[in-house]
Amino acid sequence: MNNATLNFALPTGAILAALLLFGLFVSFAGVNPVEVWVLLFKGAFGDWYSWQNTLQRAAPLMLTALCVAIPARAGLTVIGGEGALVLGGLACAALAHAVPLPANAVGTVAVCVAGAVAGGLWIALAGWLRQYRGINETISSLLLAYVAIGLFKHIVEGPLRDPASLNKPSTPALDEGLLIGTIGGSDVHWGLVIGVVVCVVAGLWLRLTPSGFAVRVVGGNPRAAQLVGLPATRLVVLACALGGAAAGLAGAIEVAAVHTSANAALIAGYGYAGILVSFIARHNPLAVVPVAIIFGGFGAAGSLLQRRLGLPDASVLLLQGIAFVLILASEALRDTDWKALLARLTRIQPVEPVPQGEKT
Repeated sequence: MNNATLNFALPTGAILAALLLFGLFVSFAGVNPVEVWVLLFKGAFGDWYSWQNTLQRAAPLMLTALCVAIPARAGLTVIGGEGALVLGGLACAALAHAVPLPANAVGTVAVCVAGAVAGGLWIALAGWLRQYRGINETISSLLLAYVAIGLFKHIVEGPLRDPASLNKPSTPALDEGLLIGTIGGSDVHWGLVIGVVVCVVAGLWLRLTPSGFAVRVVGGNPRAAQLVGLPATRLVVLACALGGAAAGLAGAIEVAAVHTSANAALIAGYGYAGILVSFIARHNPLAVVPVAIIFGGFGAAGSLLQRRLGLPDASVLLLQGIAFVLILASEALRDTDWKALLARLTRIQPVEPVPQGEKT
């Protein structure tokens, strides 16, 4: 079985197995698994309202998945996208509060760039710690995410808190002219288009440019990268910075398109869900787009499961967790000789003849 087939078959099989296991778990609560599967589909893709909800959730997932996918192509496992996202949203709100910006597209671009820069610098720190201090990037990026969330809460509830936000601390709302609008009168904002464009650009950069090829060489064979004189350290930090910038941009878009200010609602787990999206997409930025839409649909269906069947809204997190475990487990099957295994399973053992002199 070739790599392209495996790259599609293993994640697909893992998702189907996760749905089966999820159905088994909900059956213990007295719920019909078939009804759960039907509602998952209806809540995600059943009608135009469901599609809009799905696409809204898919937009940040595309960008947070890139925070994992791009460093992964350089050989790193970065899982701190949640921290980059919240700092990106905070930077977006802080810039609009601190600097008078034109209430037009220029101002919108400025707050989005601020978010991307904040996220990029934060994740680049994890790459720098890996290259210059030998600190594992998985641990450092995760711990930095907790630091970022703590910093976010401190600033939102303290120096930048809007006095008018009583029960729900938040920063002052962005000016109307800085907000990102919706597409064609729908509820889907232009952040979805930005996410798709960034994924396409990232995919083309990795595949078609010398710097993107160099990042892939560093990730695929660090020894060969050293022998040919590639600046591995700079490329690793660059990959981390670009991934963090994507997650920071996701935070800025969430503020400018959904929440209109930075508040606790921004900490919605998109950074952690992006890890799952990236792994299912095999860290391919182009494959991130459809996978993000699928998992955006799972998130959108959670409220429908709660209304119709009484299941907790967060039950879809169980489905995502099962899928993540099975995706990681499926990698063990990648080197399996499927032809030999199939031949072994279908081989019919010959029946030994009974000697003529023996009684039956």
